Amino acid sequence: MDTVVYDRLGRGEPLVLIHGVGHRRQAWAPVLPLLAEHRDVIAVDLPGFGESPPGEGGYSVDAALEVFGRFFADLGIDRPHVAGNSLGGLLSLALGKAGLVRSVTALSPAGLWTPRQQRYALAMLRAHRAIAERMPPDRVRRLAATPAGRGVLTGFIVAKPGRQSPEAVIDDAYAFGHAPGFAPTLAEAKGGFRFLGPVTGPPVTIAWGERDRILARPKAADLRRVAPDAHLLVLRGCGHVPMSDAPELVARVLLEGSAPVADDVCLSSIS
Repeated sequence: MDTVVYDRLGRGEPLVLIHGVGHRRQAWAPVLPLLAEHRDVIAVDLPGFGESPPGEGGYSVDAALEVFGRFFADLGIDRPHVAGNSLGGLLSLALGKAGLVRSVTALSPAGLWTPRQQRYALAMLRAHRAIAERMPPDRVRRLAATPAGRGVLTGFIVAKPGRQSPEAVIDDAYAFGHAPGFAPTLAEAKGGFRFLGPVTGPPVTIAWGERDRILARPKAADLRRVAPDAHLLVLRGCGHVPMSDAPELVARVLLEGSAPVADDVCLSSIS
């Protein structure tokens, strides 16, 4: 059985967080303290990423659904809330369609692309993977020591790389360059990973980074075909991985997506 490494903290209704391709559960670190005040937060490493060993059942969306079905059962949580970024957003939508979760929040989800957009996104990821694989560790450390250097290492996925800590950037660069699940996941994505929906059961929020350099933001009408009743948002000033760009905003989106909170917030809608 696939082993899923995870962090769990907080209290309240369970909220499972799923990272993107090449990333790890620590991607959610900037928002965890804000979420844990209101939710039982479970941040996972997908099989073949972070500290989770490679997946035994492959890296397809269907394989991931089986992994999460067993994972939820092992933890004794019935239909948790789920939120994901990029690949994690695609998997969150798929979990919603399968009826395995009670709400879905997808941040710049993969799989809602045109063939041309898909080729571009996969080429970008492969190019940066090659750089991460070949860059000497001492070079990574020197770059991570300055805001400008952190921009070189992570500017393709975040809008405000200077907000990241050097330690997080170094560890993320290593994870991106060495995750055994990266190549097989992109191989699966090349032949599929186009999500058509529809997700009609649980409440759905789809939020897109305004400054996403990896995935182009679809039109609202296209998103409505995937999730007809979704709450559609633009995350102003955020990149593809928005958690470190605007932790308070992202935490609020996740909290509102998983259950209403008392205070209103002004969020820009996708149109």
